[in-house]
Amino acid sequence: MASFPEVLAGAVAAGGGRAVTVPATWHQGRTAYGGFSAALALDEAQRVGGGEMPPLRSAQISMIAPLFGNVEVSAQVVRRGRNATWVEARIVGEMGLGLTASFVFMGPIESALAVDRQAMPEDVIAPGEASTLSRERGAVFLRNNFEVRFARPKMPERVPEMCWWVRLDDRAGLDPMVELLLCADALPPGAMSILGPSVPVSTMQWHVNALTARPETRDGWWLLRSTGDYAHAGCSSQTMALWNGQGESVAAGMQSIALFG
Repeated sequence: MASFPEVLAGAVAAGGGRAVTVPATWHQGRTAYGGFSAALALDEAQRVGGGEMPPLRSAQISMIAPLFGNVEVSAQVVRRGRNATWVEARIVGEMGLGLTASFVFMGPIESALAVDRQAMPEDVIAPGEASTLSRERGAVFLRNNFEVRFARPKMPERVPEMCWWVRLDDRAGLDPMVELLLCADALPPGAMSILGPSVPVSTMQWHVNALTARPETRDGWWLLRSTGDYAHAGCSSQTMALWNGQGESVAAGMQSIALFG
């Protein structure tokens, strides 16, 4: 079993990028957990971009094909502006191209506008008081790499929403933004609370906006919420939100998900 920092430490040069092995303990179904692949792509984008890169502000990630076993990740700088840098990344596996990602890194600029309409839910249970999701019940990547606690009281009726506290077991030495992206996809789609865990699902597109230049939280805990806004003909659109342990908005996102049931 290898943690994400250990996977990065074991990377070797290959082609124009690096090669790593996806441990079975990071699987989600027949592919690598989406947060694992996205974080791997971001780490390579940061490496290629160099030490003077501004912070990540936005990521657009396409999950194209299953990634497992030996994979190669590469990245290239598309444009460097005065205050923003665009980097594209790719991960290729045994089935060919498995993931593409477009990252935008941008430094802060002066602005008179300050808006935050992404408030943490008022009924959130603190991590120290929340009940724990049994490691045996979670997906493979969850039970081997994360601690999970239920963040809100159980609702009387089933709604397409989930809200969990998530903490990575081994985050030693990780870049804060890489850790954030690694954790940000840990929730099942909101629609799963209605469909049930046995229905196969697959993320097709994931858009993430980072709301802070340097993510920080208390005791490693991040609060994640996924809300299914629409589902029809096997496709679901969901919005996602992430806060730190102090209740501050850290990231916002949206996913397009295929539902096979």
